[in-house]
Amino acid sequence: MAVGDPRAFSRRVVAWETSARADADLVLTSLEYALASREVTPGELVHHADHGTQYTSIKLTTRLVRAGVRASMGSVGDSFDNALAENLWMLIKTECIRGRTFDTRAEANLALFEYIDGFYNPAASRSASATSAPSSSKRSATPTRQRPNQ
Repeated sequence: MAVGDPRAFSRRVVAWETSARADADLVLTSLEYALASREVTPGELVHHADHGTQYTSIKLTTRLVRAGVRASMGSVGDSFDNALAENLWMLIKTECIRGRTFDTRAEANLALFEYIDGFYNPAASRSASATSAPSSSKRSATPTRQRPNQ
């Protein structure tokens, strides 16, 4: 979920995915959606992550290199490099998930879709436009893909 440029120019979640396993395939699926949602100039995009095996896998690092995306990881035990993603996880957990029980992944996906695309991304877009450079220097923000009922 943590794909963006060094300035985090949109402050939006550009792609997300859920899975029963936190593995490289999950990260690759999200990365592919993120790459498809924007025109990517090699060297412009930075993939921020921690040192989890799904992020250090040969599969993912090879795909990042092929796409011209720079991998960025902080030191083990710190969250500085991945602070935006860590902050987003905290918001999702406290504002969307805590206290709720989902009977199916489809219910959880719907809740995430409503939160990310219905609340978080529109608020982030308003915030980014209020505090960033003029729109001529920003790309248009493409909404994340619609989530099918699973």
